[in-house]
Amino acid sequence: MPIEQAQTLIIGGGQAGLTMSHRLKQRGLAHLVLERHRIAERWRSERWDGLKFQFPNWSVRLPDFPFPHDDPDAFASTGDILDFISAYADFVAPPIRCGVEVTWLQRRLDEPGFVAETSGGPIEAKNVVVATGPYQRAVIPALLRDDAIFQVHASRYQSPDRLPPGAVLVVGSGASGAQIVEELSRAGRRVYLSVGRHTRLPRRYRGRDLIWWLRAMGIDQTPAEQRGPSRLLPVISGAYGGHTIDFRQFAADGVTLLGRAEAAREGVLEIAPDLTDSLANGDAIYASFLDRADAHAEQHGLDMPQDPAARAVLPDPPCITEPLRRLDLGADGIGAVIWATGYGVDFRWIDIPVLDPRGEPVHHGGVTNVPGLYFLGLQWLSRMRSSFLSGVGEDAADLANHIAARA
Repeated sequence: MPIEQAQTLIIGGGQAGLTMSHRLKQRGLAHLVLERHRIAERWRSERWDGLKFQFPNWSVRLPDFPFPHDDPDAFASTGDILDFISAYADFVAPPIRCGVEVTWLQRRLDEPGFVAETSGGPIEAKNVVVATGPYQRAVIPALLRDDAIFQVHASRYQSPDRLPPGAVLVVGSGASGAQIVEELSRAGRRVYLSVGRHTRLPRRYRGRDLIWWLRAMGIDQTPAEQRGPSRLLPVISGAYGGHTIDFRQFAADGVTLLGRAEAAREGVLEIAPDLTDSLANGDAIYASFLDRADAHAEQHGLDMPQDPAARAVLPDPPCITEPLRRLDLGADGIGAVIWATGYGVDFRWIDIPVLDPRGEPVHHGGVTNVPGLYFLGLQWLSRMRSSFLSGVGEDAADLANHIAARA
């Protein structure tokens, strides 16, 4: 039987794939979208019940489709964002097939283009846009791999009452870890937080949200080439009205801060002596941002109130001045471990030489050195803003223009 043909094949039916479809439709370019589960699947099955989006409502939009809201400064729930993406899918009306997984992608042997092996049969395409996002593989260190204690990655955490009784150890001090810790603490659970290097930024400063400052100073347009060596995303939260994450405040509220978990043996974690350094590094990044914001306000003559409270530093609690070096999970009554340790990509199904030794795609703004093969929806794809839900439209437009030029 003849193999199905597609001019452009988009792999992934989340916000990136939907936006790519929108941009191609605007240019009259034929395409097909494949989604292995449901539209916006990760928003359906890999977000916990109490998650709040990290961006204020006023900043959330997809191309030609702003986020509906009653309060511009509030933060959306998981359900709100899922409804938004689902409504956007209805608006775009993409040619999409759900429940079809791409298991292998290779170049055609006889002519330019690609062959995608799928659960619904092979498809040949002149162009392929991989829009599967950056959150493909939950990263869980092997420290407690053989331990019987209940363990869950942040992507599978649901709520405090669905965890076993006892204290909870959260490993990872990024945005997810911080928001989960606060939820557990407010629910009355005893919490330990293993803190590593992090990028701490203010939720609001001098009356404006962080996202406003990033735009006003042009930081969100920083090219990927100027990103620097750090791959840490900002530790910000939209929970409980949205406020600046301060780990010393967490400690004041009863959370025990720990250094980085570096080894384990028979249920006992060895803790690195780096808690003070990690907090100091986060504080330095935070203070540097405030200085930059102040300089911007002065340079542009902005009439903004001073904000001395933003620079206040709480005293170091005992868990910082006398940090724990060992944590006995059994003796300390810990009943669950939550790994808020991030994600990795998984492109093993791409049988084309476009991946580096770490398995990450090599590209420039989503364009690879293999004609017709593109990536979309990755963090820092072309600029900082690429990492934001509202930034994917710009990258999709660039790739659509590139595809149109090939056509």
